Amino acid sequence: MSANEHSSATVNDPYLAGLRLAGRRVVVVGGGAVAQRRLPPLVRTGAELVLVAPEVTPTVEGLVGSGDVRWERRPYASGDLDDAWYALALTDDPLVNARVAADAEQARVFCVRADLAAGGTAVTPALAVEGPVTVGVLGGGDPQRAAAVRDGVQAAIRDGRLDTLPRRRAPGSGLPGVAIVGGGPGDPDLISVRGRRLLAHADVVVADRLAPQDLLTELGPDVEVVDAAKLPRGRAMAQATIHEVLLDRARAGKFVVRLKGGDPFVFGRGSEEVDACVAAGIPVTVVPGITSAIAVPGLAGIPLTERGISHEAVIVSGHLAPGDPGSLVDWPALGRLRGTLVLLMAVDQLPGIASVLLANGRDPDTPLAVVENGTLPAERVITGTLGTAAETLRRENVRPPAVVVVGDVARPRLP
Repeated sequence: MSANEHSSATVNDPYLAGLRLAGRRVVVVGGGAVAQRRLPPLVRTGAELVLVAPEVTPTVEGLVGSGDVRWERRPYASGDLDDAWYALALTDDPLVNARVAADAEQARVFCVRADLAAGGTAVTPALAVEGPVTVGVLGGGDPQRAAAVRDGVQAAIRDGRLDTLPRRRAPGSGLPGVAIVGGGPGDPDLISVRGRRLLAHADVVVADRLAPQDLLTELGPDVEVVDAAKLPRGRAMAQATIHEVLLDRARAGKFVVRLKGGDPFVFGRGSEEVDACVAAGIPVTVVPGITSAIAVPGLAGIPLTERGISHEAVIVSGHLAPGDPGSLVDWPALGRLRGTLVLLMAVDQLPGIASVLLANGRDPDTPLAVVENGTLPAERVITGTLGTAAETLRRENVRPPAVVVVGDVARPRLP
């Protein structure tokens, strides 16, 4: 059987390879939209990047200003490829691109030609970077096919269907220690890519009540799930007990994911859990999450800041009443602010909080919005004013979890 009968490949198929360009001269000709897409991956290689173009886009100019790219503000000229290891012809002028490719051929410098792939000696694959893994796809001359395959592989990595870590053969044979993972405000799609990837490798998951519960259904049957819920005015796992569970399982050689709602370091006691692991000599990593203080109002169409309206946004825990000896909040000072207040865990104490804010200068007509069960199917947005806060809570029978926004921005924009 001949080689052509054995394979659909042709003698013109490109050979996919990774180039180590750190410290080596790479010349990019053209500063438009194509260069804007191609430059960031080149910056990450540590290459000595030289950009030749009379004009560049604002984003490309930002790369120049950061020192990552040296800009020669002029048209391409012979000699620009001297000492280059790699070249990219990215202008919108085919004659200029052809000239760059011809000069590169003469100098034996591999060259990508954006307007005519076959006219260059190299092809840029469709790229996806997921942690330490870079995926490059060539589509046999069809860039849309390459992008579609790349997107499919990237989606499989992000949702845990495709591992980028060595597959565990037994509990504890994968990652070490504890990962403190912020799961976001509730919708499982709002956890970070890294958080979801680590969750897929967990031997044990210690989950909060406000963590995205749907993610737990994706875990394998051999994964131990520990309920670390803290119910308002109800049952709660003591923080010390949570620490004991994390350390006990990690010492047994298991990889433990502490799955929390929102961000671990925004009223989440994540720092206490990190301290417990460090004191015990257990490897620990933190994966930030999207805090409900920002995400929940945003998804409801409420900006925390807005030009000409609010130049400040203060996030406050409202779990203790104003005047409570344990409270660390200067409520009178917050009453004198003009910007936005975001109150978390404040449903029970909101009438008292509103009274103190009003007594210290806040206008009773200040808009107020309460977003209950933000990002979840049962979400609802209730609006009113600071002066009617207590009445609004009672009338609407508001229940936690809820985020309260006080300020002139608290006018929902979305239907």
